[in-house]
Amino acid sequence: MDSLTQIVLGAACGEAVLGKKIGNKALLFGAIGGTIPDLDTFVGAALYGNEIDAMLFHRGFMHSILFSILGAFLFGWLTHKLYDTGKRSDTTNQGDWIKLFFWSLFTHVILDSFTPYGTQLFAPFSNYRVALNNIAVADPLYTAPFLICMIILMFYKRTKARRRLWLKIGIGISSFYMMLTLFNKTYIDTIFKNTLNDKNISYFRFSTQPAILNNILWYGIAETEDDYQVGFYSLLDTSNRFSDWKTIPKTRDLSKDDFDDIKGLAWFSNDYYNIESLDNGDYLYKDLRYPMMKTRKGYKAIFNLMLYKDEDRLNMKPFEPETGDFGFAMNALWIRLKGQ
Repeated sequence: MDSLTQIVLGAACGEAVLGKKIGNKALLFGAIGGTIPDLDTFVGAALYGNEIDAMLFHRGFMHSILFSILGAFLFGWLTHKLYDTGKRSDTTNQGDWIKLFFWSLFTHVILDSFTPYGTQLFAPFSNYRVALNNIAVADPLYTAPFLICMIILMFYKRTKARRRLWLKIGIGISSFYMMLTLFNKTYIDTIFKNTLNDKNISYFRFSTQPAILNNILWYGIAETEDDYQVGFYSLLDTSNRFSDWKTIPKTRDLSKDDFDDIKGLAWFSNDYYNIESLDNGDYLYKDLRYPMMKTRKGYKAIFNLMLYKDEDRLNMKPFEPETGDFGFAMNALWIRLKGQ
């Protein structure tokens, strides 16, 4: 999920493990631990000269269960060596720090696995991306109450029971909301399948996920022989069927046989994608997993990658979402979220 959410969750882990011993500093170290996996964006950029390789590196090994274990021992040992000196000597032990970093790292990768982007939990043994698709990569209803609870507990002394109470409230509310999104996902899948059946659409597979910043408006995409069928459904709709239906013809101006990079991108998109050739010789890659956004020019895919030939490979330009008038797009999202 987004960086703020991961910081909050990491801080909660730090408080749970070391809050009674070191107070608010536990929140800080937990937040650092919750941020470490996302540093793979910088590591990938440093390791690879090709932007596609760097993008595919994100949520790979540094988001795995194995990294959580190895990282816990490494960062726990290092932090204990640096922290447990002088006046702080013997206030903590190495086991405390290993637990703090394990839980802040591990909960980060587990939380990411609920999102449509997914994460390679079993790397390097498998590149399977775990993506439950039940919560958006940024959802204020998950993050905001959790953040408020973490802020409140900071004002209590580390030995106070109220501090522990607010930690439990924050974890409890966020966990309850996550469970609610899983129930929503199950319900939405049923609605989407019923809609496809009503329309007599013969499909191979389908995927649903919430639109950004909420868990009320959902997007569905189904793959057929020649196209993708997509639609939207709000939990506030009067009808129990998806609407705003669109047919997106399959466009594959490059195939997986042309470049191995297409294989990597197709894996990244779970094979929900189009590739269009442009007049200047470049290519527009559209990741169709993510909800289309309503713009002044109609619905558009926003996760678009500009590809260009780079010697015997493909490379890509920095990602820029194609939303046009952002205010218009957000207002359209809000209007559709309220149901029809």
